[in-house]
Amino acid sequence: MVEELFSTQTYKYDEVLKASLKYFNNDELAATTWINKYAVKDKSGNFLELTPNDMHQRMAKEFARVEAKYADRANTSENLSEYGKTREALTEERIFQLFKDFKYSIPQGSVMAALGNDQMIASLSNCVVVPPVYDSYGGILYTDQQLVQLFKRRCGVGVDLSGLRPKNAMVSNSAGTTTGAVSFMERFSNTTREVAQNGRRGALMLTIDVAHPDVLDFITIKQDLKKVTGANISLRLSDEFMQAVTDDTDFTLRWPIDSPNPKYTRTVRAKDLWDTIIKCAHNTAEPGLIFWDKQHTYSTSSYYPGFKNSSTNPCSEIAMQGGDSCRLIAVNLYSFVDEPFTENASFNHEKFYKVIYETQRLMDDLVDLELEAVEKILAKINQDDEPDFIKKNEIDTWKLLAENGKNGRRTGLGFTALADAVAALGVKFDTSEAIGVVDKIMQTKFRGEFDSSIDMAITREPFKVFDPEIEEKSDFVQMMKREFPEIYGRMMQHGRRNISISTVAPTGSLSMLAQTSSGIEPVFMLAYTRRRKVNPSEKNAKVAFVDDTGDAFEEFTVYHPKVKTWMDATGKDDINLSAYAGATASEINWQKRVEMQALVQKYTTHSISSTINLAKDVSLEKVSDIYVESWKKGLKGITVYRDGSRSGILVSSEDKKAKDKEAIFTETFAPKRPKKIDAKIVRFNNDNEKWIAVVGLLHNRPYEIFTGKMEDVFNLPTWVEKGYVIKNRDDDGNSRYDFQFCDKHGYKVTIEGLSRSFNEEYWNYAKLISGVLRHGMPIPYVVDLINNLNLMDENINTWKAGVVRALKQFVPDGTPAADKLCEECGDPEGIHFSEGCLVCKSCGYSKCG
Repeated sequence: MVEELFSTQTYKYDEVLKASLKYFNNDELAATTWINKYAVKDKSGNFLELTPNDMHQRMAKEFARVEAKYADRANTSENLSEYGKTREALTEERIFQLFKDFKYSIPQGSVMAALGNDQMIASLSNCVVVPPVYDSYGGILYTDQQLVQLFKRRCGVGVDLSGLRPKNAMVSNSAGTTTGAVSFMERFSNTTREVAQNGRRGALMLTIDVAHPDVLDFITIKQDLKKVTGANISLRLSDEFMQAVTDDTDFTLRWPIDSPNPKYTRTVRAKDLWDTIIKCAHNTAEPGLIFWDKQHTYSTSSYYPGFKNSSTNPCSEIAMQGGDSCRLIAVNLYSFVDEPFTENASFNHEKFYKVIYETQRLMDDLVDLELEAVEKILAKINQDDEPDFIKKNEIDTWKLLAENGKNGRRTGLGFTALADAVAALGVKFDTSEAIGVVDKIMQTKFRGEFDSSIDMAITREPFKVFDPEIEEKSDFVQMMKREFPEIYGRMMQHGRRNISISTVAPTGSLSMLAQTSSGIEPVFMLAYTRRRKVNPSEKNAKVAFVDDTGDAFEEFTVYHPKVKTWMDATGKDDINLSAYAGATASEINWQKRVEMQALVQKYTTHSISSTINLAKDVSLEKVSDIYVESWKKGLKGITVYRDGSRSGILVSSEDKKAKDKEAIFTETFAPKRPKKIDAKIVRFNNDNEKWIAVVGLLHNRPYEIFTGKMEDVFNLPTWVEKGYVIKNRDDDGNSRYDFQFCDKHGYKVTIEGLSRSFNEEYWNYAKLISGVLRHGMPIPYVVDLINNLNLMDENINTWKAGVVRALKQFVPDGTPAADKLCEECGDPEGIHFSEGCLVCKSCGYSKCG
């Protein structure tokens, strides 16, 4: 029997960590991921859940409540599927068993964090698309506010920019002409970065159509890694454009995009535009590419009036109309392999069908639970002290999402652990045999989810706008008609409960908790070496490494969890003998990856989040071939990530043929310093003294830095966080730097002569650092340079750490560190900046502790 939701008992962090480590068999990454992201805490920070069992009980109770609401209408029709006629009711205990140990059905992040959690008011939707930006300043600001209101409730959001007129187009305001669609990307990006969501940041997707006249600016904007750092960007590619690329013909850019008589047109050579797209994708893995016509024609929802796709969520696996949302649950495929990693291994299709059928019911229940969550959000808004005219945008946004949720009942049933399931069956991932295995799995998934949705149309009623005539327009439904005629016939007679059903989402945190491979992806790494600090004087201490500070570490090998299972099952320790060997993310045959994704897409109503990892030296031609082949195979989108991409800034459109030229030095010229520049204040302790850093900013990038002790002549109020540095001359003609800020009453306060309070030695060091900054060295390398200064005085070394801390704040999240090697997991490209700290993207290790 499932225990009562939320006892009055609270737990301290150490208690939860100890219990969770036991739950996850000492997998520290899984335990801390669950604790930090999903364990419920009260307002004082005390934990109300000890292990994931408590979370699963919390969720099961909520789902069971909705199931009970529909119970009297279940199993009442002869028209139900064979399983639907005989299945048992989904009780709280049965639901809990589906969730327990992350074995079968795994709700995604927003659901695990917020469902049944009375300590927060948040949406259960993982994915939201807001209406395309209206072409006016008011429309742009309206969208900006929508993003704010959704991010703060844990939603990831997508929005399309294609409706904004191109740059230099006439506008009826004092400006005369517009700065164009791309100019507003930074605004939306900054909004995303500044809105905290219960310990995580907002996630934003910005899309534009390839026919938009500003498309070249859109494609290239993120080649400067300092720009649009708070958003993913993707290009909506039409079949018209892709055909022009393959035929090497011209293509017409136009606006409005879909107008028969566009106001603005320009003809370009499609192949030239394509080459720029590929160069950018090769360099930074952005923009992402979405095959937009396939997103529409191979959809069960996009043909419906009011439901035509306009953009996608941040990971591109859900395309929707503006003003709709989707929730996600994944099924753990590994758990359906009987006798894994043995000669008798087999996939249990009967059990899989039943779990899929029941999980699709949970998906529909989740729509009801989300509608309840929206009601709570609206109640909270109505109770707020803000005047009604301030609340209106927020209220309207949530009402729109609720209305579309009721009308479409969109669901996102996916899976995780595909690579583990295939390997457990003794099959290598990138083979024709694997394609055959996955084809059968996907057919079973398709039957289970559609039988369930059709049965719910009978017992609960279809989604409101179901129309057989519209259904016939869909290529997906035509596939059903050919290959699943019985299911197609039942659906056309009775309808289905959900306008769109399935997806394949990324399952990063989820797969860590399930201790499996992620989504549709191959295993990233079979094993890595991890270091643990030890006391060398302890008995049996095995010191393998001593760092520069003298700390000693032992080294041990960490295996992918299911590789360890393979070793235990077979008694073998040479992982090269396993089915995983040669089929990791960096080794896999890309043609088979595309073929696998095309197969899975055939049975999936939404889209698929998938990344092909390529070697650092992969050619532009190979990247182009992958995308063209993906389009030809009918994919809705795919991402190509070249090892080491995003590590630098594209400085020239000319091909640099390094193999034919020796590396040369290039002189740079610092931008001229304006008389007055913005400044940010960073305070830190140097030994026991209070110190200050004044960071001068030019175009939001550090241009100069002044550091020193806060003596009386420069004792700023603690609330001062920003101001200006003004370059002046004294009465003798010598240059000096003054600091100016506005006090709380709006009056300007100027402190003359920054150098007066700063020790001469520190002042000189700061001048050297400022010279490096203004000549354009990337901030991560400046940080690395300062870190590696060998300063003999301990006080200066403490000062050095403060300077590093001050400059780290200006490194965009996601930027690779100068030294990218993770000392924990060994990922050579792992360490990147996240909120001023160095974090490993592979194992989660943090250099900030």
